[in-house]
Amino acid sequence: MVGSEKITKGGEKMQAVTVIQPKLTDEKISIKRVAAYCRVSTDSADQLHSFAAQMRHYMQKFSDSPTEVLVDVYADEGVSGVSAEKRTEFQRMLKDCRNGKINRIVTKSISRFARNTKECLETVRELRSLGITIYFEKEGIDTANIADEFMITLMGGLAQEESVSMSQNMKWSYQKRFQSGSIKAFSAPFGYELKDGKLYVQMEQAEIVKTVYALFLNGWGYEKIAAYCQNTYSQYKEAFSFFGIRYMLSNEKYIGDSIYQKTYTTGIPYKKVQNKGEKDQYYLSNTHEAIIEPELFQTVQNLIAKRQFHNEKHIYPLSKKIYCGVCKSIYRRKFTRGKIYWVCYQHDKNAELCSSRRIPEQKIYNTFLRLFHKLKQNYSYLFPPLFSQLQILKDKQYAGNEQYLQINQEIAQCREQIHVMTRLKSKGFLDEKKFLEQTTSLQHKINRQQKKLRDITKSEEDDRQIEMLKDVAFTIEKAPNLLVDFDAELFETLIEKIIVTNQTTLKFYLYGGLQFTEELK
Repeated sequence: MVGSEKITKGGEKMQAVTVIQPKLTDEKISIKRVAAYCRVSTDSADQLHSFAAQMRHYMQKFSDSPTEVLVDVYADEGVSGVSAEKRTEFQRMLKDCRNGKINRIVTKSISRFARNTKECLETVRELRSLGITIYFEKEGIDTANIADEFMITLMGGLAQEESVSMSQNMKWSYQKRFQSGSIKAFSAPFGYELKDGKLYVQMEQAEIVKTVYALFLNGWGYEKIAAYCQNTYSQYKEAFSFFGIRYMLSNEKYIGDSIYQKTYTTGIPYKKVQNKGEKDQYYLSNTHEAIIEPELFQTVQNLIAKRQFHNEKHIYPLSKKIYCGVCKSIYRRKFTRGKIYWVCYQHDKNAELCSSRRIPEQKIYNTFLRLFHKLKQNYSYLFPPLFSQLQILKDKQYAGNEQYLQINQEIAQCREQIHVMTRLKSKGFLDEKKFLEQTTSLQHKINRQQKKLRDITKSEEDDRQIEMLKDVAFTIEKAPNLLVDFDAELFETLIEKIIVTNQTTLKFYLYGGLQFTEELK
């Protein structure tokens, strides 16, 4: 009894203790925030049916669950599963996971989640570190069980092999058609139009191609031709970049021939690369009508080779990279008394015009190596946080955009309508055909609105800068930990320009906008 006394054998008084049992109540239910991910790999009618069926499946699955609430259905339509980067909904789901909106993911199978074992495991491990589990329905694998990682590796490997097998079958099919000469044209270069896999001359554009060849033979360079064509033929402005003109002057299509397998696709991760002799190429003559005479085309090729040789003779790793911080002039290379120096053009012409002095080439090389090693050693402290902050800034930039908010609201309304129709279907108020028709239409609308979002948030300059930064980061990450000698290719890939701020320091500008000052030693 509470408060009563109890006499012990020793005569001492002790307080009697009565244990009060807790009141029994219903155990508190922990509600899990679940995301469902589904994907179909083509836009065919059958796959669209599968797409809608997967969405319906997940909406019904969680509609009446007392322990799980469906946060969203993330669905990529008509996108290959080989690379996660190309799946916008998959990336949106990962972003919501990182922001704490999700603590469990359900998906049909590993092959729907990823066909690249490495990416699959990296994603699983990242999500596990965030306390998020994944359940793969077909394989019955739950990442909440640590032992399942072996199964994920095995099943992911099988899914990857399936993808590789499909790719190899496609390659074999193309290879046979290359060898037999029965391959159809894939695209039409400027001057031609594509009809039923065949190239036909587009007369107006063909005359412009002839003009480009004539200008080149008259001594014009790529940039000058490009500028002239952009001003003269503004309706085709996009075709006349520096690289567009260079490609036009070296493309065998203009003499009526075709080379196949100029590029090829690597293994997983799939990447299209230029064929520099690693694979067979197939040269087919007279595949279509010519625009340029073969003799004229060959003359142009000889002139291209001659100009390239002449230019390469006078280009060094530091050429057109170093600028004077005093007078803004470019630095030039000089060979004096057995040593190589770089000197300001104005100073070299007249020392009174600029106070900058010459710098030994080897000192510049050594300074670059010190900078590279610092970037390499501090990679993890510099680049991942930088990319994270850039993405956060980009998201905030559009938070107050009315059109951005409106489109997001329309997407949310479409998803709500899909949820409502799913409930109507489950209660028998909506037949299968009508349900499929309306949900597919709504999903198409969602996809269109998401494309508008991407267009709104796409800043060409910002995106280009971020891509350049990613290229720089990738180059540094993959480079050797220690460089003993100057690497010209690495330098060219990383450094946009160098400013000689004074005789003791250099400021390096990396592609993408990063700047670092390093002492000359």
